[in-house]
Amino acid sequence: MVKSDALQVHLKSLNSAASLKPLYIFSGDEPLLMMEAMDQLRASAKKLGYTDREVLLQERGFDWGALLSAGQTMSLFGDKRWVELRIPTGKPGRDGAEALKQFSAQMESQVVGSEGPDTIFCIILPKLDGKTKTSAWFSALDDVGMAIQLDSLDRAQLPQWILGRLKKQGQEVQAGPEGQRALAFIAEQVEGNLIAAHQEIQKLGLLHPDGVLTEEQIRSAILKVARYNVFELTEAMLAGDLARLNRMLDGLKGEGEPLVLILWSVTEELRILSKLKAASDAGESVQNLMRTNRIWGNKERLYPMALKRVQPVRLRRAMQVAAGLDRQAKGLYAAELPADPWDGLRLVGNLLR
Repeated sequence: MVKSDALQVHLKSLNSAASLKPLYIFSGDEPLLMMEAMDQLRASAKKLGYTDREVLLQERGFDWGALLSAGQTMSLFGDKRWVELRIPTGKPGRDGAEALKQFSAQMESQVVGSEGPDTIFCIILPKLDGKTKTSAWFSALDDVGMAIQLDSLDRAQLPQWILGRLKKQGQEVQAGPEGQRALAFIAEQVEGNLIAAHQEIQKLGLLHPDGVLTEEQIRSAILKVARYNVFELTEAMLAGDLARLNRMLDGLKGEGEPLVLILWSVTEELRILSKLKAASDAGESVQNLMRTNRIWGNKERLYPMALKRVQPVRLRRAMQVAAGLDRQAKGLYAAELPADPWDGLRLVGNLLR
């Protein structure tokens, strides 16, 4: 698989239909980045004559024969075709896996002339785990097409991403601390929601002319559109970022997120961290254990940092607090814990700083 920068290089090289691939595979969990990357490719293909579009959605009862026959069916109007197959779960099932391998063989046997492929296929998948990436059906697709992995933005990258978006519309922030505070403010307000960030940046373009935006202008225009989730909460906990953790707990509590779900996720992370700590102290490979526990993405970087930072006594205390919170959530008495279990979660975060 290649990353988004390789896709941009490929798009710049498209000067004829013959330079297009017959198959593209997109994988990622960030809707905005997926949508924009696909729109760029689709727009390039449209300029080169691929004007007839068909969309297939894999769901229960999906006829995989429709995919196999799509490449052999001509457009009613003789136009070149763009065919999308969306697999929302990323799990095609046994029949789908076989069909995708047949489809790959069909693609490989095609002879593409100087006018390019008659049909361009685009398969859209969510972010894939390591097991799926090495599956026979995905490997077959990757061999005959161009597979692009669109990674979600790391929290630390968000201010620079926002700055880049502002520059594209002719705007920028003030130099120095004021500008950095403004970018951090936008990132805080839209955390976990790039589509909302995109909309807020567009709104700044409508409200203010090209040039430098002051911190006051940005603060007065940006709405609080943060979308927190439990996965990001545990990332903040592992990073020891107490301010962000508290902000997320406030948001999740306000959104009515079930406490039991959050507590389960936090306890699971503590359990894995404790297991890795014991293995590390015994001289075992932490990397191997992370692979066994299917730890990837940002957490692959955060766990080793947490292991170096958190003292064993504080980790044991965090486990004890989590056990007490579990009793508390079930309506039982838990000694020496805050009356509000949400405050108990803040105590866990404080122990992992």
